[in-house]
Amino acid sequence: MRSSLKNPSSSVEKVDTRFLETLIGYNARRAALAIIGEFLEKMAVYGLKPVDFSVMSVIVHNPGVTSRQLCASLNILPPNLVSLIHSLDARGLIERLPHPHDGRAVGLHPTEKGRALMLQAEATASELERNVGGKLTPNQAQTLVTLLQKIYL
Repeated sequence: MRSSLKNPSSSVEKVDTRFLETLIGYNARRAALAIIGEFLEKMAVYGLKPVDFSVMSVIVHNPGVTSRQLCASLNILPPNLVSLIHSLDARGLIERLPHPHDGRAVGLHPTEKGRALMLQAEATASELERNVGGKLTPNQAQTLVTLLQKIYL
């Protein structure tokens, strides 16, 4: 069996990641990993996973939003949203009300409990962002957000 290594007896003292560090995806993923662990820990207190947090935030800031609008704005597949909405409803965080203009649609509204929970959760998320962004100036943080949004918006 022939080895593809040039010199199997050599060792690596410092790992070379220079190529990876030139890739947007690699850097975005590393940044996300640096943040997501702490985000999961902080949101566990509220019983929210990242997708729950995003859905609740959109509902709180857009009372009456439809499932279709949620899927489009957050890039969630409809089958994945169904169980999530059911779970948030069962927890008493949202309620489904008839849409005022479309008899076939249902608007999603936060309950008082949902609004109170998200007030705290969003404050916690903002604090986490300030801590993570502490390595950046406010201008750098805004530039980073703007540049990342150019990729997916």
